[in-house]
Amino acid sequence: MRILLICLLFPFIASAQGFQVNLQGQVQQGMASAGTALMQDASSLFFNPGGASFVNRNEISIGTTFTIAKGAFLEHNTFETAKTTSPVSTPFTAYGLFQIKDSSRLKLGLAVYTPFGSTVQWEDGWTGRFALTRLRLLSIFVQPTVSYRITDKIGIGAGFVYSYGSVNLQRDLPVTQGTTENSDGYGRVELDGTGQGFGYNVGIYVEPIPQLSIGLTYRSQVNMKLNSGTATFSVPTSLEENFPDGDFVSELPLPQVATLGFGVHPNSKLDLALDINYVGWKAYDTLAFDYANNTESLVDTKSARLYENIFAFRLGGQYALSKSLRIRAGVGYGISPVQDGYVTPETPDANRFNYTLGLGYNFGDHFTTDISMLYTTATREDTNLETNLSGTFKVHVFAPGISINYKF
Repeated sequence: MRILLICLLFPFIASAQGFQVNLQGQVQQGMASAGTALMQDASSLFFNPGGASFVNRNEISIGTTFTIAKGAFLEHNTFETAKTTSPVSTPFTAYGLFQIKDSSRLKLGLAVYTPFGSTVQWEDGWTGRFALTRLRLLSIFVQPTVSYRITDKIGIGAGFVYSYGSVNLQRDLPVTQGTTENSDGYGRVELDGTGQGFGYNVGIYVEPIPQLSIGLTYRSQVNMKLNSGTATFSVPTSLEENFPDGDFVSELPLPQVATLGFGVHPNSKLDLALDINYVGWKAYDTLAFDYANNTESLVDTKSARLYENIFAFRLGGQYALSKSLRIRAGVGYGISPVQDGYVTPETPDANRFNYTLGLGYNFGDHFTTDISMLYTTATREDTNLETNLSGTFKVHVFAPGISINYKF
C-alpha cells in the first residue's frame, strides 16, 4: 500500500522539474525554452514578468502542445518487457498582455498555463502493476501580472499564482481471494481528488547595451494541498473491512525556481538566448498521507523522498530569414533531482538533453503563428527501495506545438 501513497502526487512534481518538458511558450520552446532575457511576445508574463513591459504591443496568444510520450521497462530479474499505452496530452497556454495607452510604461497581463497535464498508462498485466496501471493528471496555473518599465533600460514585474490540479491514479492490489473486477483476479484501487496552492512569479529585466539583455526571475515554491481526495477499493468481500473507501488528505511542495538569463543580439537578424535554472528540489524530502479511515492494512504514511537541488541549462537561437519568417533551434540539459533508489514508473527521471526546432511567421500586421518541435529521451536503471521494482526505464517524448497570436 505504501507505494500507492508515494505515487499519488508525483506528476505534480514532474511539472516543475523532474521529468520536465517545459511548455509555456512556442517561441521559447523552439529555443529549448530559453526566454528569461529575450522578450518577444505575451509569454514573457511567464518567462520574465519584469520584461513584459518591453513588449511594445498589446497581445492575445493561445497555444497548445501535442505531447507524445512512449515508455518501456525491462525487468532485471525476469527480463520481461512492458510498454506504455498513454494517449496524447495537450497542455495549453493562454496569455493576454495590455497597456492603457501607447506611451504607457505600465503593462497588465493574465497568464493561464498547464505546467503538466497528461495520462500515463501501462499495458495490462505489466510487472509493475502493483505500483501503477494508470495515472491522469491536470494542473492549471492562473497568474495575473503587473509589469513596469522603470527606465528605457530596466523593467520589473510580479505575478500572483493560483494553482489548481486534479489527479486520478489506479493500480492493482496483490489480493486474489474471491472475485474481483480484474480478469486476472487481482484487486484494484483508484485515488481521485483535486488540490490547490498559491505562489508568485517575480522578475527584473535589464538592457545595459543594445547588443545585450539580462533577466533574473524567481518563481516561488507552491504547496499543493489535496484536501478532499477519495479512495475507492475493489477487493474481495472478505477484505472490504481492511480497505474501506473514504477520504484522504496530502500536501506536496512544488519547488522554487531561480533563473538567470542572457540575450545576445549580434545584429538585427540574429538573437541568442541562454537560461540557467536553479531548482529547489530539496524541499521534497518527505511525502505524507492521512487517511480518514485507518485499518491495519491502510495506515497513514510518511515516506522519505530525499530529492536534491539541481541545475538546468537552456541555449537557443533565432534568425530572421525575412521580415515575416523566423527560424529557431535550441538544446537544453537537465540534471535529475531523483537519487538512486527512488525512480518510479510515473516519471522515470534521468539526466537528459532536450532538442528543439521552431518557426515563426507573420500574417500581416496583427496575426502571427509560431510552431515548435521538442524531442527528448531518458534512460534510467534502478531498484526502487519502496517496491523493489528493479529494471531499466526508457522514455521518448515528441512534442510538436503551435500558437496563434493577435497583436494590436
